[in-house]
Amino acid sequence: MKIREIASWFEGEVVGDDAVEIKHVAKIEEAENGSLTFLANPKYEKHLATTRASAVLVSRTVDLSKLRDRVSLTFIKVDDPYLAFVRTLKALTPELDPFPAGIDPTASVGAKAQIGRDVVLGRNVVVGDGASIGDRTKLAHGCVIGTNAQIGSDCLLYPNVVVYHKCRVGDRVIIHSGVVIGADGFGFAPKKDGSYEKIPQLGIVVLDDDVEVGANTTIDRATVGETRVKRGVKIDNLVQIAHNVMIGENTVIAAQTGISGSVKIGNNCIIAGQVGIGGHVEIAERTTILGQSGITKSLLIPGKTYFGTPAKEAREAFKIEAALRSLPQMSLEFAGLQRMLEEMRRARTRANVSAKKSSSRTKRKK
Repeated sequence: MKIREIASWFEGEVVGDDAVEIKHVAKIEEAENGSLTFLANPKYEKHLATTRASAVLVSRTVDLSKLRDRVSLTFIKVDDPYLAFVRTLKALTPELDPFPAGIDPTASVGAKAQIGRDVVLGRNVVVGDGASIGDRTKLAHGCVIGTNAQIGSDCLLYPNVVVYHKCRVGDRVIIHSGVVIGADGFGFAPKKDGSYEKIPQLGIVVLDDDVEVGANTTIDRATVGETRVKRGVKIDNLVQIAHNVMIGENTVIAAQTGISGSVKIGNNCIIAGQVGIGGHVEIAERTTILGQSGITKSLLIPGKTYFGTPAKEAREAFKIEAALRSLPQMSLEFAGLQRMLEEMRRARTRANVSAKKSSSRTKRKK
C-alpha cells in the first residue's frame, strides 16, 4: 500500500516520497524497511536517527526541519499520529477471530433462554434458565451466563467469563477471560460474639453499551439496586469494583485498582494503576488520579489531577515528594547546625565561667 493512500485516510500531508510502499506497521525502535511507524512522544525522537522504518506518522505541529536528518525517511503529518497509527494497524493487520463458529454441541442452554441470530456458543458454555443472548454475540469456551441474565448484541465474551444471575450487559461489550460479573458484594455485619452475619447481596450489575472489561477483573453485585458501569467505560485487567459503585461514561481504569463500595465516579475520569479508593467517596468528572494514589475523601472539583496517599492535588503532592527526597541531606545539615549551636553554647558557658572567676579575683585583691 502506497504512502499517499494511507495519508488520504487521515487527510495527511506527505513530506517526502508519497510512492513508498508500506507492508506493515511497527514500533519506531523495531521497524524495518517497508514499515510505517509513529512519533507522538518527543522522547522517542532519538530513534529517528536509527530507525529502519520507511515512513513516520507525526503531528501537524511538528517542525520537520530539525527532524529530517535522513532524506530517505518520509513523514506523514496528521492531527493525531497515535490514533492514525492504530487505525493503520487495524487496516494492515487483520485480527484473527479466536471465537468458534456456531453453537457447539456441548453448550447447555436453559429453559426459556432466548438466543439471538448468529450467536456463537463455544464448548461447555452454560446459558441459564430465562437468560437472553443478543444477536451476533459470541461466547467463547467455558462461559457461564446465570439465570435471567441479559447479554446484548454484538458482544464478545472470551473464555471462562461468568455473568451471575439477573445481571445485565449492554451492546458491543467486550469482556476478557476470567472476568466475574455479579459475585456477592463484601458485606458482613459484626455480631457480639465476634463472628459475622452475611448481608444478603440482592442487587445486580449493569454494564452499559461499549464497555470493555480486562482479564480477571471482578465487579460485585449491589447489596440492593445496581452496581453500574456506564457507556464507554474501559477497565484494565485485575481491577476490583465493589458493590453499589457507579462509574461514569468514558472513564478509564488501569490495572490493580481497587474501588470500595458505594463510590461514585464521574464521566471522563482517568484512574491509573494500583489506585485505592475508599468507600462512599465521590469523584468529580474529568478527574485524573495518578498511579498508586489513595483516595480517602471526595474529590468534588472537576478536571483536577491528584497524586499520593492520602491524595493531594498533583502539584502540591510533587512539591511534598521533592521535599521528602531532600530530608536525608537536610537531616545531616540540621545535625551539623545542632553541633555548631552546642559548641557555641559551651563556648559561651566557658566564657561566662572565666569572666566570673576573673571578677572574683579582682574583688579579693581589692
